[in-house]
Amino acid sequence: MTNKKVFVSGCYDLLHSGHVEFFRQAAQYGDLYVGIGSDATILDYKHHKTVYSEQERLFMVKSIRYVKDAYINAGSGIMDFIPTVDFLKPDILLVNEDGDKEEKRRFCEERGIEYVVLRRDPHEGLTARSSTDLKKTQSRIPTRLDIAGTWIDQPYVSCFAPGWAITISLEPNFEIRERCGLSTSTRNVIKRIWPYQLPNMDPETLARLVFCFENHPERDDGIISGAQDAIGICVPGLCRHWYNNHFWPEKIETCHDESILQWLENHLVMIPMEPRKPGCSVMEGKDITEAKVKTLANAAERCWEAIMNKDLKAFSEAYRDSFNAQTALFPAMIQGCVPSYIQKYEHQVLAYKMPGAGGGGYLACVVDDAAQFSDKHPEAISLTIRRPGF
Repeated sequence: MTNKKVFVSGCYDLLHSGHVEFFRQAAQYGDLYVGIGSDATILDYKHHKTVYSEQERLFMVKSIRYVKDAYINAGSGIMDFIPTVDFLKPDILLVNEDGDKEEKRRFCEERGIEYVVLRRDPHEGLTARSSTDLKKTQSRIPTRLDIAGTWIDQPYVSCFAPGWAITISLEPNFEIRERCGLSTSTRNVIKRIWPYQLPNMDPETLARLVFCFENHPERDDGIISGAQDAIGICVPGLCRHWYNNHFWPEKIETCHDESILQWLENHLVMIPMEPRKPGCSVMEGKDITEAKVKTLANAAERCWEAIMNKDLKAFSEAYRDSFNAQTALFPAMIQGCVPSYIQKYEHQVLAYKMPGAGGGGYLACVVDDAAQFSDKHPEAISLTIRRPGF
């Protein structure tokens, strides 16, 4: 009697014992065939490059003794395996609990394929593994999202008018991509000193150390990184810092009120865009005037007040005004892929901005309800603000 054909599909980029155990269990149903997401599919769907190329992943998966054969899926998105299924004509399509989707169930019903869902159980005596958890254990260095007042941490801006920059420190529970406005250059500097987590010390002192280390005297690119990056990463919770014609702020204020932090998490999401292109200069065409800097400072002041009052309408307006003030100072922030993403989402969110210097990266959006928005838009990233002590 011929064994049934069993098919599973996935990325298998960070191959681990959980994958092997999944293959072992799947092979008990018949001859196991594996579809592997292509490099292009993963880049388009998950918005990051793979650790291992598709050919390396194909080689590794084929080498596992439970696998009869493996293929690179020719489709795209979450259903990229359809061409492989049409070619193989399997009897069973098998997924784990995380991969169980109604779309896959309907697909199997239409094709007369048995649909099986396996629990994500580790092999006896081993620790449960997932690619997401492995990414989390690589480094727990947080990142930061600038909320309002960006650019005022540079003296050539705050010399026209003082004001606040507002940041939140974020848990690194999502893929933090380079050149996307989340202060990855400062984060990479931190990882050179403390690769896995920040030391347990006074956050403001830590931020000063990071700022000085990043902007050391031998730095040869002539650029001084703004202090808001170091402060935004190192100081937990919601934070605002007052700049007045100096690189370091005159005062720093924080908010660790749990109701306010949860309120922000409930109304902020990020939409991945393409990274900022190499050679992109957002300084071209800058127009820094006293009136424009005062508008930026005023918007940040109103933004903080709205957050403290948990006033969504006022927060959206101030958030939008802060971004408009930024782009009035630096029009080249909006270039490359940015206009097309703005056009796609501007009527689906309450307000939007780009983190960092712009030119690509993410749209950081204010929404009515982050959970509901993410359900409708699987590409959206929910945010977790880092609390003190973590």
